[in-house]
Amino acid sequence: MYAIPFLDIPPLDNAGGLVQLPGSKSISNRVLLLAALSGGTTRILDLLDSDDTRVMLDALRALGCKVVHQGAAVEVTGIAPPPSGGRLGGGHAGTQHPHPSPPPVGEGGTPTKRLFLGNAGTAMRPLTAALAVLGGDYELSGVPRMHERPIGDLVDALRQLGCDIDYLGNEGFPPLRIGRPRLRLDAPIQVRGDVSSQFLTALLMALPLVATRDIQIDVVGELISKPYIEITLKLLQRFGIAVQRDGWQRFTIPAGSRYQSPGEVHVEADASSASYFMALGAIAACEGRTVRVAGVGEDSIQGDIRFVDALRAMGAKVQGGPNWVEVTRGAWPLRAIDLDCNHIPDAAMTLAVLALYADGPSTLRNIASWRVKETDRLAAMATELRKLGATVQEGADFITIAPPRAWQAASIHTYDDHRVAMCFALAAFNHDGVAVRIEDPACVAKTFPDYFEALFTVVRADTPHIPVICVDGPTASGKGTLASLVAQRLGYHYLDSGALYRIAAFAARRAGLELDVAHEHAVGRLARAMAIRFEGTQVFLDGQDVSHAIRTEQAGMDASRVSALPAVRTALVALQQGFRRLPGLVADGRDMGTVIFPDAPLKVYLTASAAQRAERRHKQLISKGIPATIEVLRADLEARDARDSSRAVAPLKPAEDALLLDNSSQTIEQSVVQVLQWWDERQPFGSGRAAAGGQQ
Repeated sequence: MYAIPFLDIPPLDNAGGLVQLPGSKSISNRVLLLAALSGGTTRILDLLDSDDTRVMLDALRALGCKVVHQGAAVEVTGIAPPPSGGRLGGGHAGTQHPHPSPPPVGEGGTPTKRLFLGNAGTAMRPLTAALAVLGGDYELSGVPRMHERPIGDLVDALRQLGCDIDYLGNEGFPPLRIGRPRLRLDAPIQVRGDVSSQFLTALLMALPLVATRDIQIDVVGELISKPYIEITLKLLQRFGIAVQRDGWQRFTIPAGSRYQSPGEVHVEADASSASYFMALGAIAACEGRTVRVAGVGEDSIQGDIRFVDALRAMGAKVQGGPNWVEVTRGAWPLRAIDLDCNHIPDAAMTLAVLALYADGPSTLRNIASWRVKETDRLAAMATELRKLGATVQEGADFITIAPPRAWQAASIHTYDDHRVAMCFALAAFNHDGVAVRIEDPACVAKTFPDYFEALFTVVRADTPHIPVICVDGPTASGKGTLASLVAQRLGYHYLDSGALYRIAAFAARRAGLELDVAHEHAVGRLARAMAIRFEGTQVFLDGQDVSHAIRTEQAGMDASRVSALPAVRTALVALQQGFRRLPGLVADGRDMGTVIFPDAPLKVYLTASAAQRAERRHKQLISKGIPATIEVLRADLEARDARDSSRAVAPLKPAEDALLLDNSSQTIEQSVVQVLQWWDERQPFGSGRAAAGGQQ
């Protein structure tokens, strides 16, 4: 996951390949709660691992559920209440709030159980209903945005039943306090259906816990997002609850309903997440390429799978099977659409970005539910689409998008909304070749933590479009530390070219070869055949961990010797250039800017003197307990500098267009900030990159 302030995606060219999707959020959190409310143990396969499922699991543990992770499976042992209802999780103390404080005392002197549910509507709404009908002393809260998401219609419906619920902040919104109910089950329960389908889902999942008689739910107004109710009904059936339905306006929970674990449940891949990759196929899988999505098929129980119908309407070629969907580009540009998207509210956001590639204005209708999601998605999408150059009309429940006449590079604000971040990444495919910046890319952790990593495995960019930052300089100038930190801040790959020469020298020594002109071609052939793998700070040669062996003082001197051999340098050129991968690369060495990546848009050359470098190296060695003198170190560095700068092939020198950085008196953080500033000045988004850290 890219835990950085923002991620720059260069212009992309085409796409093709296989994507294995994570489990559905909607199914995962429903199954977790149903398993918790059932008797026995439920084994859940392919459960989504994300922020939303983690807060649900934390809440269930706090309520007394036993949760065991076994490889790709999660086993949940339920805490089924008695058929007549009763408190859930009694006797189990605990809190999931990020800032614990002494637990408040509820009715009867029992500690109030406080559950922190992040921004997970699929946890907040169903848990509110289940805990309210069973009763107890609970406080439910979330992140600030959760406290802006309406829950009043659900609370009104539960109060009709006799549930005791109070607002702890603004009326109609979390946080909530839940007490003990005095249930009245004789009259139909009315709930609005035109704000969020999660309110009805919450009631359908909670009421079987107290169904001593038939319980009727009447939906007021038109029910939106009906496919999500279909998911709920099908999962309820898996857990032994047969809800009777009269159209979409009346639902009846039969008397005597009781949850029963099915034993094992498989979670389908997320159809909403599939929409990004299916859209990718529609705009970028051409010239024999195709994008294949595995884990969900056209027979999915998820409503968002009907996104494929919209793709076909726009002219894409779609094929599907029981557990896969394959998409290639068909009509180009795509055909504009005018579509009621009530049945695919989440995937409709992907259609809004696809509309940028259409042959005219597209209108998406009946999407008022966007306004009560993780953010006001109608306003957010309109704002960000305009940044790209689109002409947008935003209505109360619709959006019309006319494609850009000229694409504009844009920094996309994501509003802490995972779906905004994921769908706008597709905008990097554009005929004007402009890049896209995704702010707060880590927000995808809500449902798809590895989204960008998955995206970069199936998209391609012309090599010149993949950005490279070169950091060159003499031995012990600090270029490795600087380059690796810059790479972390940008979410880019990192190439330690010196490590490659160290590995080549180590391999030659191991093979009994001297590092001299007489053995030059033999060492070159050996270097060309090396199988090298980097995993974090570990380095593997032919499957063997050589991390320590190549980082000794002797290994450094050997690397300098072997790098002077032209045959070895030639052998390693292609290997080094192969590190140029999306979303970008930071490379350090002695000839990165002059030989390996001469087209790099930013080249930095460090100019610290041998005396200053010797002093730094002396401090490092002494701290490790290695005896050394500054004079000897300085002489050695000067000798290496002379050897590196006078070699016939790729001598050590700054590239003509390199920026010189005298880091003699700078801290490493000051050097990092300077390089990031130079980089940002070359971007089309404007300056302002935060220097705060992050890692991939």
